[in-house]
Amino acid sequence: MRQGEGTSLAVSIAAVLSLSRKTGKRLSMLDRRTLLAAAGASLAAPALARLAAPVSFVDYPFQLGVAAGDPDHQGFVIWTRLAPRPGDPDRGLGGRPAEVRYEVSESPDFAQLVAEGETIARPELGHSVHVTLTTLRPDRVYHYRFIAGGERSVAGRARTLPAPGTEVASVRLGVAGCQDYQSGLYTAYRHLAAEDCHAIFHYGDYIYESGPRAAIFSWGLGQMVPTVRRHAGPELFSLDDYRRRYTEVRLDLDLQEAHRSTAFLSSYDDHEVVNNWVSDIAPGDVPTDHFLLRRAAAMQAWYEFMPVRTEAFPRNGMSGPWRRFRFGRLLDARLLNTRAFRTDQPCGDRFGSLCPEIRDPRAEVIGRAQEDWLVSGLGETRWSALLQQVMMMNLERGRPPEPRGINPDSWAGYLVPRDRLLGRLARVPNLVVLTGDEHQHWAGEVRRSDARPESPAQAIEFVTTSISSGSDGPGVRAEHQEILARNPGLAYIRDERGYSVMTITPDAWTAEMKVVDTVRSPGGRLSTAATFRVPSGQSLLERA
Repeated sequence: MRQGEGTSLAVSIAAVLSLSRKTGKRLSMLDRRTLLAAAGASLAAPALARLAAPVSFVDYPFQLGVAAGDPDHQGFVIWTRLAPRPGDPDRGLGGRPAEVRYEVSESPDFAQLVAEGETIARPELGHSVHVTLTTLRPDRVYHYRFIAGGERSVAGRARTLPAPGTEVASVRLGVAGCQDYQSGLYTAYRHLAAEDCHAIFHYGDYIYESGPRAAIFSWGLGQMVPTVRRHAGPELFSLDDYRRRYTEVRLDLDLQEAHRSTAFLSSYDDHEVVNNWVSDIAPGDVPTDHFLLRRAAAMQAWYEFMPVRTEAFPRNGMSGPWRRFRFGRLLDARLLNTRAFRTDQPCGDRFGSLCPEIRDPRAEVIGRAQEDWLVSGLGETRWSALLQQVMMMNLERGRPPEPRGINPDSWAGYLVPRDRLLGRLARVPNLVVLTGDEHQHWAGEVRRSDARPESPAQAIEFVTTSISSGSDGPGVRAEHQEILARNPGLAYIRDERGYSVMTITPDAWTAEMKVVDTVRSPGGRLSTAATFRVPSGQSLLERA
């Protein structure tokens, strides 16, 4: 093909397609073939191979909704997954690739498009679609949608980040995760969708790997409680297993509404693979090679269903790099990966235990390469935030009959890398840590393990409760008072389901701990359980 012919061909095709949209007439397959032939035989065969024939769907193909994620100041990823028959292994598509059109506009009526194009939903990735938009304007709300087979998706909404170096008056960041499908309804997501957040940090446990259960143990109530709904399939091992579970979860309309409302900053924790996994260490007596096959299947499914960039594409059985989200000169948020590079949990991973291995000098949580990346340039904005999965506060969590103990699946089980990282971050002002995993709201101060309790805190940590995991909680547990007394830097605990909203301004970081009164039946009512304020220049928790 001579220089310029490809561009001319693209313009010709775009013009005809644009005319088709304006007149409301769809091109038939014959029309498309005629168009390509008329454009000239100079179109290369490999380019032809990339095109997929229009598909006539047996049912509505966008039943899993739409999503956006990984924003920067020039764009974000938009996602959908074709599934006219969500429960079928081939999703009702017969293993064929399908052409999908996307449209992006600054107005919800899509009167004028600012980006548009076509892509292919391929069976190798379960007919998922990831489109990275790169030509949008900074700090602006956009609307997007997909079209395939004459059907149109609902419209999603996402916002680009402010340009680097610009002054930003305010950022609202939602925090959510731990959404065990069997433990409760996703009511909190419906409320979170109405919060008008710039983005939502999902800290992980998007799915749970277990099979159907009639009941679960509630740590808050100290007893077994019936599950609210049950998984449709057994425990997850294969790619098909993981795909079915994500499909089951994504059919939830409250979750779809949250995804539709804003861009997600998506992470994974442990249950996306199997409980408390780390690195390439097989749980129990499972052969390592067998575990790696399971992890590879889980990583592919996670990528297929998350609105993430191609950097997260699974390679060598792993997915999910660390990422940075910078909101002008106001906030530098670093999303960490605390599973893939971690050494094995100490103390046999027994919750509430204590052992010498928590001071193992060879231990790692995020690994040296990620640690070097994290400390590089952090502190150049007014606020810095670590977006991660497991608690960083070094809390005494012993349960009878143990007089003392920690959670070995948190940073408290890895004191050497924890203290080393805090030492390297010692000069970073206005540092906030956002965490999940605990199924409760927590708020407290972060210090090195050898620091005196009365010394200034190095960071403030907000741990966000679960969307549904743990089912309804009592609010205050019997052991809360004792935990607060044992840990002077800890200010707050509450056991209810919900999410958090962080409002960041140059003067203060404000955290609202939101809860719903039930996830066991529809219509859970939202309330704000607690609000904390961290003034700029002070690692100090103020109850608002």
